[in-house]
Amino acid sequence: MEKIWLKSYPSQVPPEIDPSRLRTLKELLETTCAQHADRVAFIQMGAKLTYRQLDELSRGFAAWLQRAGFAKGERLAIMLPNTLQYPIALFGALRAGLIVVNTNPLYTPPELQHQLADCGATAIVVLENFAHVVERALPNTQLKHVLVTAVGDYLSFPKSLIVNYVLRRVRKQVPPWNMAVASAFKAAVGSGLRLPLQPVNLTSDDLAFLQYTGGTTGVAKGAMLSHGNVSSNVLQSQAWLGATLGDFSYAPATLLTAIPLYHVFALTCNCLLFSRLGWTNLLIINPRDMKSLIADLIRHPCTFISGVNTLFNAMLHAPGFDRIDFSKLRITLGGGMAVQAVVAERWKQRTGCVLTQAWGLTETSPAACINPPSEQFNGSIGLPISSTEISIKDDDGRDLELGQTGEICVRGPQVMRGYWNRPDETAKVMLPGGWLRTGDIGRMDARGFVYIEDRKKDMILVSGFKVFPNEVEAVVAQHPGILEAAAIAQPDEHSGEVVALFVVREDPALTEKEIIEYCRKSLLPYKIPRHVYFRTELPKSNVGKILRKTLREELARS
Repeated sequence: MEKIWLKSYPSQVPPEIDPSRLRTLKELLETTCAQHADRVAFIQMGAKLTYRQLDELSRGFAAWLQRAGFAKGERLAIMLPNTLQYPIALFGALRAGLIVVNTNPLYTPPELQHQLADCGATAIVVLENFAHVVERALPNTQLKHVLVTAVGDYLSFPKSLIVNYVLRRVRKQVPPWNMAVASAFKAAVGSGLRLPLQPVNLTSDDLAFLQYTGGTTGVAKGAMLSHGNVSSNVLQSQAWLGATLGDFSYAPATLLTAIPLYHVFALTCNCLLFSRLGWTNLLIINPRDMKSLIADLIRHPCTFISGVNTLFNAMLHAPGFDRIDFSKLRITLGGGMAVQAVVAERWKQRTGCVLTQAWGLTETSPAACINPPSEQFNGSIGLPISSTEISIKDDDGRDLELGQTGEICVRGPQVMRGYWNRPDETAKVMLPGGWLRTGDIGRMDARGFVYIEDRKKDMILVSGFKVFPNEVEAVVAQHPGILEAAAIAQPDEHSGEVVALFVVREDPALTEKEIIEYCRKSLLPYKIPRHVYFRTELPKSNVGKILRKTLREELARS
């Protein structure tokens, strides 16, 4: 196939990466800690962790794991928000040759039990706030060790004591729990510092993560991501973003990490890529606490900010946003969901920085397409990144012509090895030749830019006509009285389905009739919402992506 997108590449971006430059994530950590030992790697609530300390503490945890009997290839779950403990546990597990299973701290006991039982994890690192969930899931898992930590454990004294006391005694955010297999994470790391670390032979083919996802269909499955998959994606992202960031090997900078590190977007981009560059990750535990987030950004001006559309929109509306110094900001990267044009326009006006849209999947480690940061917002998800191919295919796997709409398929070194213990599910998404079906519907233009219409499963069929929710939401978002909106399918006896719109109002006086009339100016009749439902907030995922599935389930129950 002709790689027409290469003609649109910035001059500094290579068409291919050299995977030999980085084979394992263990190599990434050990190299960067040696090169950038005295730089600050992570900041949490004012506490700083240098690369030297990260090297020492992660080595200690790795040594403890070895002494505790964990062998290469065993699975360790990490159930932490954005705290300093996360990179210590992550890199410690990888240095010991374990496979990391990132776990959402907001999981219910049944969700956690499914994931732990499916992956066969024998240990978990968990914040004490969620230890009661582990306790309820424990009987049906293979867990032998539950390592518990508190939010303030790695903060400076006496702040550590104060934070832990407030969370436990004042805010009552630590429900009681009791597990015989539980011990303190900090104590394990401390004891490991006195132990030798035995060498572990890792290759690019060894698995680094079982990253759970709903995939393109069905129940959550573990995407098998090897060291080579993720290392390749780090190199791809570095090649793509480096043209704009320049050489920061002697000029450390700070980036905002409000997306949870256990999510693959922040994991590969924020944590791994920028650790390789020796940058400082400004960790945000709760991005919904906009007051604290804005205060952190005022104290720590950032050169790189990543997030989802809802985060950028919330920041733009937050008090104090105008007090942030954006003079150092070079790249704002949006992913996880469609970036709306009106949000991108406001962001550029307020910060002077283009909101660059990118796209990927858990199954692609995750980056597959990124817009050149110098490109003005164009509504696309960008160009296939280095060493990556994109093909638009029909339901039978045949290539479609440029401009035609079909399923976006990806091929490249970052594509997963398959789903853990799910050969049947793997077969559904993997096509001959190494192509991955993504479940996203889109098209490619003559310059090689890829445009997403929507998720295949979110498409609305009105009397046989396809309606993409993103298109409806993009129109509605331009209304000055609307803060957020989500479009979904609602069953209808006459047309099969109609468009239902869920809205969070900025103008409390806004009516359903006014919204529908506004849509008539920009949408074809069958795309106009038939029903409008007002809400004080919309359900969101752990990264802030609006959950249309939850809204569909709500309608089905009503």
